Amino acid sequence: MSKLIEIVTAVVRDADGRWLVVRKRGSSIFMKPGGKREPGEDDLTALAREVREELACGIVDPVLLGTFEAPAANEPDTTVRAVVYLAAVDGEPVAQAEIEEVLWLNVEASGERKLARLLTEQVLPAVKHHPLAPARGGEG
Repeated sequence: MSKLIEIVTAVVRDADGRWLVVRKRGSSIFMKPGGKREPGEDDLTALAREVREELACGIVDPVLLGTFEAPAANEPDTTVRAVVYLAAVDGEPVAQAEIEEVLWLNVEASGERKLARLLTEQVLPAVKHHPLAPARGGEG
C-alpha cells in the first residue's frame, strides 16, 4: 500500500507565462513551491510559511485551483495529494532551506529538465482550463 503525503503548493507565473519551479537539494526533479502543513495550519498559512522559508518572499492574491494527486517525485511507493493555488509572489525568489535551485521555466518546453508528474499530468492541464490561466504580471 502506498503512503500519502499531503501538501499545499502554488502555481506562480511571470508576465511571459513561465512558471516558478524549484528543485530540492539531492533531487533532479523540479516542482512547484510549497510543502507540508504544520499542525493547526490552514492551507494559506502553510503555503505562505513554506514559500517564505524556501524562497524568501511572500504569496500574493492566492486563488484555489484545486486538489490533485500523483506519484510523489522523490519518494517511491508514495502518492502526493496537493491543494494547489494560483498566486503571485512579492519579492524576488531566492533558494533557501532545502531548495537547491529556483527557475522561471516554460513547463511545456522544459527541455532536459525533469518535472514532477503532479505538475505535468494534473496541474498543467488544469491551469490551461482555468479562467485565470493567462500569465499574471508582477511576479518578477
